[in-house]
Amino acid sequence: MVNRHVVGAHYGLRDWLVQRVTAVIMLAYTIGVLAFILLANGASFEAWQTLFACTWVKVVTTVTLFALLWHAWVGVRDIWMDYIKPVGLRLTMHVLTLLWLAGSLVYMVKVVWGV
Repeated sequence: MVNRHVVGAHYGLRDWLVQRVTAVIMLAYTIGVLAFILLANGASFEAWQTLFACTWVKVVTTVTLFALLWHAWVGVRDIWMDYIKPVGLRLTMHVLTLLWLAGSLVYMVKVVWGV
């Protein structure tokens, strides 16, 4: 039996799948918003308010924004892992990225749900 030394965090297939699934979620949401814009000829502020007052729209928006944050985390984390070699600097960049994304999540909840 040959022992192989395998390096890396073994994120491959999971990250590939996360990137594809989150991209499809964001695409579907974008198509939905574009359809609303095109079909609601000159929608007023009140029309947008009415649309986003629906709980299901808030839920779909929250899921989409969460998908965006997860998509960003996987992509940026991979960039840091591939291109920043000093471990301390890479860890710092990971932490700063997580803090930024966590702050974005809090702000997203505040905006979408009016908390």
